[in-house]
Amino acid sequence: MDFKEILNEIAEETKELEGKGKVANYIPALAQVSGNQFGMALLAADGELFEWGDSQTNFSMQSISKVLTLTIAFREIGSEVWERVGREPSGNPFNSLIQLEKERGIPRNPFINAGALVISDILCSRFPNPKEVLLDFVQKRAQNTNIQYDKIVAQSEKEHGYLNSALVNYMKSFGNITNNPEEVLDLYFNQCSLSMNCVDLVKTFSFITHRGFDSNNKERILSRSRSKRLNALMLTCGMYDESGDFAFRVGMPGKSGVGGGIAATIPGKLTMAVWSPELNSFGNSLRGIKAMELFTTKTGMSIF
Repeated sequence: MDFKEILNEIAEETKELEGKGKVANYIPALAQVSGNQFGMALLAADGELFEWGDSQTNFSMQSISKVLTLTIAFREIGSEVWERVGREPSGNPFNSLIQLEKERGIPRNPFINAGALVISDILCSRFPNPKEVLLDFVQKRAQNTNIQYDKIVAQSEKEHGYLNSALVNYMKSFGNITNNPEEVLDLYFNQCSLSMNCVDLVKTFSFITHRGFDSNNKERILSRSRSKRLNALMLTCGMYDESGDFAFRVGMPGKSGVGGGIAATIPGKLTMAVWSPELNSFGNSLRGIKAMELFTTKTGMSIF
């Protein structure tokens, strides 16, 4: 299959969406990003890489990083994770407080903000320097030691992270946060600030495509069983409260971030990343979702 030509077609057919979404503005550092950028990268299971456009321009991972912190926590404590965070779609915005009161401080899933804060708390308990552990994990998967936290984005998030602060303190009141809330928030804001590009992203996520095995470093990250569960969570919860529609339109497990990136996988076949900073009303990349929908339509490839 000619993936290079397919990416060219997708870029042309999605160009009309340029200017129709909005760059995230509730984090001032993200509001400065030019919205007309667009990149794609595809890494086939055999290692062949395909790129288009701004595929090597760095952007803020934001919530895409939640897959990586969950992976580390899942590897460290296994099914104990699910004693503190659920596995169901939320049906509410990613930063909602509503369900926490009813469900007594147990977040609905690890990919909404509250759930990711619990995962950050787990990492703070397991490691003396969890930021270093996460950065090392990402650099090794991507085979790129230049990947770093964006200090400007992290500081911007910290200065405007009132709702996340409310979430972590509210869960603390229920006993579902064990560390100092400021320590948990520091890790969370930094993980969201990870600066990577589409090529870094497909390399980092390729262990999920290989069912938990990092073929570049010859290292098993997750068992096949845990990798299956990670893919399932990405499919049902990875796109905020647009996850069902993404599964319907695209048919790949994926995870988005308000920086405009989306990473998705077809286990055993390929990893794909797209980046377009202009978002739809759900906080997902408008052009990015359409690009992935066109990809599975044109290739006939999906998990279904």
